[in-house]
Amino acid sequence: MRLIRIFLLLLFAVSLAPAGAQAQTQTPPAGVRLVLSSMTPEERVGQLFMVAFKGTDASADSQIHDLIARHHVGGVVLMASNDNFAGTDTPAQTHSLIENLQRAEWNASVNSDINPSTGQREKVVYAPLFIGVAQEGGGYPTDQILSGLTPLPSEMAIGAAWNTEIAAQVGEIRGRELAALGFNFLIGPSLDVLESPTTLGGDLGTRVFGGDPFWVGEMGRAYVTGLHRGGGKMFVVAKHFPGVGGADRLPEEEVSTVRKSLEQLKQIELAPFFAVTNISNPSEMVVDGLLVSHIRYQGFQGNIRATTRPVSFDPQALSQILSLPQFSDWVEAGGLLVSDDLGSNAVRSFYESGGGQFLARTAARDAFLAGNDILYLGNIKSTDAPDNYTTVVRILDFFVQKYREDPAFAERVDESVTRILTAKFEMYGSFALAGVLVSKERLSDLGGATDVTFAVARSSASLISPELQDLTTVMPLPPQPNERLVFLTDSTSVKQCSECQPQPVLAANALETATLRLYGPGSGNQIEGFRLSSHSLQTLQAFLDFPDENQFLADDLDNADWVIVSVADSLQGQPALVSRFLRERPDLLRGKRVILFSFGAPYYFDTTTLSKFTAYYALYSKQSQFVDVAVRLLFQELAPIGSSPVSVSAVGYDMIKVMAPSPSQIIPLFLDLPPAPVTPGALFTPEATPIPLFRIGDTIDLRTGVIKDHNGRPVPDGTVVQFSMVLTGEGGGILQQVESVTTQGVARASFGLDKPGLLEIRVSSEPAVVSEVLQLDVSQSGAVAVTVVVPELTRSTEPSPAPLPTEEEEEYISQEGYPRLFAWFISMLMILFGGGIVYSAAYRLANRTRALRWSLGMLLGGLTAYNVLSFGLFGITNWIASSGLTGVVVFTFVGQALGFFGGWLWSRR
Repeated sequence: MRLIRIFLLLLFAVSLAPAGAQAQTQTPPAGVRLVLSSMTPEERVGQLFMVAFKGTDASADSQIHDLIARHHVGGVVLMASNDNFAGTDTPAQTHSLIENLQRAEWNASVNSDINPSTGQREKVVYAPLFIGVAQEGGGYPTDQILSGLTPLPSEMAIGAAWNTEIAAQVGEIRGRELAALGFNFLIGPSLDVLESPTTLGGDLGTRVFGGDPFWVGEMGRAYVTGLHRGGGKMFVVAKHFPGVGGADRLPEEEVSTVRKSLEQLKQIELAPFFAVTNISNPSEMVVDGLLVSHIRYQGFQGNIRATTRPVSFDPQALSQILSLPQFSDWVEAGGLLVSDDLGSNAVRSFYESGGGQFLARTAARDAFLAGNDILYLGNIKSTDAPDNYTTVVRILDFFVQKYREDPAFAERVDESVTRILTAKFEMYGSFALAGVLVSKERLSDLGGATDVTFAVARSSASLISPELQDLTTVMPLPPQPNERLVFLTDSTSVKQCSECQPQPVLAANALETATLRLYGPGSGNQIEGFRLSSHSLQTLQAFLDFPDENQFLADDLDNADWVIVSVADSLQGQPALVSRFLRERPDLLRGKRVILFSFGAPYYFDTTTLSKFTAYYALYSKQSQFVDVAVRLLFQELAPIGSSPVSVSAVGYDMIKVMAPSPSQIIPLFLDLPPAPVTPGALFTPEATPIPLFRIGDTIDLRTGVIKDHNGRPVPDGTVVQFSMVLTGEGGGILQQVESVTTQGVARASFGLDKPGLLEIRVSSEPAVVSEVLQLDVSQSGAVAVTVVVPELTRSTEPSPAPLPTEEEEEYISQEGYPRLFAWFISMLMILFGGGIVYSAAYRLANRTRALRWSLGMLLGGLTAYNVLSFGLFGITNWIASSGLTGVVVFTFVGQALGFFGGWLWSRR
């Protein structure tokens, strides 16, 4: 009878039409109910768990095969730290491993097995595995797969571009490539809001889209949209719910306590999660799951003395958050909660605090009863178990026993399993192996979207210091052909696996190599290779510790014209090392242009340190495309058009102020008219919309244009805007005021016209208080039209200094300091005329031999001097650029005088 039910189940499942990964419903499909009814308690319990394992062996004798085939776990997460990825041909190996894992689940359903609880031979119901990975972007340490895929940027690099289309493109590439490997479960993106960046602890670095909740939500929603478009069959889990941006510990290291109430969380941390759980949006914009982080709150319900347990283990706190209307509909529609890694040091430390033991089954039970549907065990190891495998088996056995003994617990398990199976059904449409496995031919499309990475690098590159308008003052020219450049680069190497060959994250000579490729002898010959040298920050540290043994670095720096420092992150104290160098050896940098490139987060340096750099650029990612953009910025081929998405206190860059409306704008104000109807297929130009007329008793609808923030981008949604209607003339004043908020930078309001007179309507959004003015003279007799008045913007800043008079010499000298044609003509006249005069005078006063030698020496001296000017040797261009034609004349004359002196010495022999 059981075999007949299984046959009918498979027949029904195959007949189901494929559905989108986000098409959720409150009532589970009949196929899900049939699968659930055919499952044993062991199979049901197994669906709750996602496990990890070490190595790449998924054969029948492996522990992971046993967990899949005999203990029926619902999913597996692959990690680089577990050596799940090989160093050679990583994509092909990963594809093969994932296929073997999925086949292990299928083969277990095809071949009957002995139930360890009943001792009877039973057939297992097939349900595809979730195969998960956390691939955040930006390379090591946030990416698990380090080679073979398109090197996509970090979230902060995406955020610094302030472009949701770019975020969607990156997400689409990520989803497509991971799906081609066989992954169907992505732990990411991170939707944390880095409101107040800190370097003391809990530094998230570039793992966030930014520090403004609105823009983090916008970028996250676009990224999720791209993931679903590219992956197709991809279960997307946003993290770290309900937000760890305000934490002072990393979520995987220690349970952090944050002093915030639920109301405060709604304004900042939860806002991005609202954006990706709104089921009124198209399904591709909605995440499938939320990764519940191990974080607790003090004052969560208003009482500052009350502290919750970690939300992932606290049913009251988690339930209170999920009961918010922004989440309740999403949960009812099938959204799943996934616990963060239960095997992390944070969880172990929490349970061991006070001298207790870490019993893994207790932690798993607490997380499940708190409301998590899927329990991610990671490398969990209980105090009373010898290893991870034994710990997982004991947790599964404990849950099965409790399922059989506790009806309430069994009901809770069935609820979550139903939701999990529904998600898998909606992803695949049918539980058949052919629909789960991915063709190996798709691997040929991997790694080919580097143009998108370069577009992100170009759009996100930011000038942190100085201000853009001051850059040409401190750095008027790029490196010149005769100048020497020294690169000090944060170089570290990583391994894809413990036995793999190391590969550099950012090679010590990465910028030098890019400079030669882009501007060297083969590309315009703007720089010579012998004028470049590169050293790692490790070499710099050795020099600071033992200067006598590393004198070669001091010699390089002493001869340099430019010193370019590159920092990748703060994991090994690199910012502190750079600050130490600037503090201890300023003598080596005096008179040089010192440039800082940060390929990580931009907030690691203090104000004093940054004041010692000529310019400071933030790139946010370490891939080669970002290195190329850094070099192009150095040579001024590109301009920095991105803006930091997080606050940088050292330069006074505060996100709250930056996101506010810019006072240097005139806010556009329009009548909010309905669009003119367009007749489909019309062959003539429609008539112009008649000018609207208004009289007493009418309602006037208004809208602003796009209100810009300090970076020139639309202000966040919800920005307060005030519309005011004023009666002018004697006895006038404010008649009405309407407060509105922006949507996509635009605010709307309406006024009733109930009083005659000359009316003016203005709009303001602090600190932007100047807007266009709508005027209308309303009378009792007839209708009137609206007049738009555009005021002049009065700036409160100091007046700009009067431009300096242009010196006449500027037209004879190029901006780079090289003589133009007229300057050449003047020099040649001086050289020939001077030589002629000397020859004539010497011939008469001395003899012909002396005349020839004196005049020839003068000619050679003048020509040599002019060649020095023409080739810009010895750094002469800077002096000539400032002194103009006078400098050319003086330098040529000095050359002639020295030449004459040489001829005089020659004639005395």
